[in-house]
Amino acid sequence: MYRASYQKGFLTILYSVGSSPLDNWSTFTKNGYIKRIYDEDIKSLVLEIMGSNVSTTFIHCPSDCKAELGIKLPFLVLLIKNMHKYFCFEVKIQDDQRFMRRFRVSNFQSKTSVKPFCTAMPMGMSPGWNQIQFNLADFTRRAYGSNYLETVSLQVHANVRIRRIYFTDKLYTEAELPNDYKLLGKPKDIKKEKQFKAPPTARPPSPLNTGRADAPVKTVEIETTALETETEVEAPPAEPKGADADQESGPAGTEEPPAMTEGTEEAYY
Repeated sequence: MYRASYQKGFLTILYSVGSSPLDNWSTFTKNGYIKRIYDEDIKSLVLEIMGSNVSTTFIHCPSDCKAELGIKLPFLVLLIKNMHKYFCFEVKIQDDQRFMRRFRVSNFQSKTSVKPFCTAMPMGMSPGWNQIQFNLADFTRRAYGSNYLETVSLQVHANVRIRRIYFTDKLYTEAELPNDYKLLGKPKDIKKEKQFKAPPTARPPSPLNTGRADAPVKTVEIETTALETETEVEAPPAEPKGADADQESGPAGTEEPPAMTEGTEEAYY
């Protein structure tokens, strides 16, 4: 699909703003829905995928299941919102041994599992919007001892809100990203806005109702250096090499989906 295209910098495969954001995607819904809504936190249209079962409500790229993306850029970035429900996404890649490997990342997995053709990893997200950075080349090398060639397909399951999904040739800092790739965009000109000064005796605003739209974006980086530190994501054995995700969990007291047992996990797949 993209194999013959020039691939450098940024390659977007889903952008929630536009006339047809799911042009190259196929949708599957059962006891759920996939629709575009307006998100108050970022003041923009986003794609919402919700369902009672994560395995029966999802989107798949490319739309033809027999086709291949052919994307050689090694970094996958997802701008998604934590809905505090079960959620997972799956990436299928091809390595230099010509094997198809799958990386399944979810917030209901209890531990990392490395199998010959599928690696499942747990993930924790902060409340609100998150930027997930997934190093495909590093995970392929650590899990299977082979080199990443290209991404074959991508599948995103319920329950989540999506702003943008794209691939990059390297990890870019916030200052290097174009405005369209940032959740908050350009900062507002506060000089033009009418300011309201509360009297000294006034009750301060509740922290639960403020700081949403202007809050910094939580970035969840999955990097090589992070795999060597202890995090809430369990690292696989050294040989065969496993894949790990360095995720920052939300603040204490935030309600997250409970960890699934192995029996419950099998019921989803």
